Amino acid sequence: MTLQFREPEPELITGATGEWEIIVGLEVHAQVSSQSKLFSSAPTDFGATPNSSVGFVDAAMPGMLPVVNEFCIEQAVRTGLGLNARINRYSVFDRKNYFYPDLPQGYQISQLYHPIVGEGEILVALAPGVARRVRVERIHLEQDAGKSLHDMHPELSYVDLNRTGIALMEIVSYPDIRSPREAAAYILKLRQIMRYLGTCDGNMQEGSLRADVNVSVRPADSKAYGTRCEIKNMNSTRFIQQAIASEARRQMALLEDGGDVAQETRLYDPDSGSTRSMRSKEDAQDYRYFPCPDLLPLELDQAWIDDIAATLPELPDEKKARLIDRYGITDYDAEVLVAERQHAEFFEQTAAGRNGKQVANWIINELFGRLNKENLTIATSPISAAQLGSIIDLIDEGVISGKIAKSLFDIVWREGGDPRRVATQRNMLQITDSRALEDAVDKVFVASPTQVERALTHSKVAGYLVGQVMKLTAGKADPRQVSQIVNKRLGDLRDQS
Repeated sequence: MTLQFREPEPELITGATGEWEIIVGLEVHAQVSSQSKLFSSAPTDFGATPNSSVGFVDAAMPGMLPVVNEFCIEQAVRTGLGLNARINRYSVFDRKNYFYPDLPQGYQISQLYHPIVGEGEILVALAPGVARRVRVERIHLEQDAGKSLHDMHPELSYVDLNRTGIALMEIVSYPDIRSPREAAAYILKLRQIMRYLGTCDGNMQEGSLRADVNVSVRPADSKAYGTRCEIKNMNSTRFIQQAIASEARRQMALLEDGGDVAQETRLYDPDSGSTRSMRSKEDAQDYRYFPCPDLLPLELDQAWIDDIAATLPELPDEKKARLIDRYGITDYDAEVLVAERQHAEFFEQTAAGRNGKQVANWIINELFGRLNKENLTIATSPISAAQLGSIIDLIDEGVISGKIAKSLFDIVWREGGDPRRVATQRNMLQITDSRALEDAVDKVFVASPTQVERALTHSKVAGYLVGQVMKLTAGKADPRQVSQIVNKRLGDLRDQS
């Protein structure tokens, strides 16, 4: 099954002179999931003691030469394949010369003219049946810089070089995004794909995923691009949306007043909710790029690329389409379940041989709700797929009711055990014996003569009587059988009258 989408309607902003369109392009910096850095064997563990994960190459010791980490190259290729992008069999590392106070070489090893990955695309779902197709221009590899700390001393700045040399993939999009919401959705979709691939953990609070956001505006009836400004180092989708909205309105106000937008790099201040100028925007020539003399060009074997392609997992879009087709679940359910690869796997394990919609409801509403409440993940869930499947089987078999199932879910969550055995030991099994149910109905009819009289002429009142039987049996009666018995008794009374 192939999912069909249409492009979203433009989200315009209204100014004094008319409506304006927001144009956004993103440069996402994704940390490569690797145990060692791009050009050294130093570890990449987050939270290590400052300056404890620094190799001689990272520290730019004299005579130290970079050596390419082949696994990082493989991860970049894997990411490109996951984005349906062209893999460039020939690529070159360049030196980008700039003042980096926390990069000891004084230059960054990056790729400009010959990146490792060429054009690709991402389909960003925005609503059922609505998606934005965002083209990827390139992915290039580069080394990260260290971190300057300015709040540890009143007069001095400290430098932590642990991040120096960590491999980054810079994923550059074309200016295809048209709203703050689309920008956030694009980043989340990119993050999701890389997590499926295992190429980046996407942990934004740890700096594993950051974005430079390019924003411009143009009149709604124009096709020409305006002058863009770049907002640097964003690591929150909420702040990215706020920054785009703020910057777009700033540029719109400038243009409506007859001014010009200067191409520059800006920073977003969450406290004020506005962007501020950082520096004029540099062009490529300002960085004096030239091929890194210490590294040979990368020449990749097509057979090696094909071997990587053969190991790719089923990606979110394909998985979503298959789950909808195979298990009959809704677009919304599938979107929630494929958000994380482990979630989809848990669903399929539970849904094997069962009603897919029923399983999806239990996972999304009961399981995910409890996991969120207790700040747990699917990997640390106290209830396994087998246990949840057993609870659902007990409902389908009529052994327990839906209400009792939720109580059983809670017991198994807290205490573990086989749900069927727990239900038996705790006397939670549904009452299905017709004689016992008839006795319970008789007691309710005797105790509620007024309601019985009303039920003879108002069929909805029968639901009250069924509820009283359920209450009398502590929710263990089979509600379908109870309803049948109640309606039969009422019919007999009508015949007698």
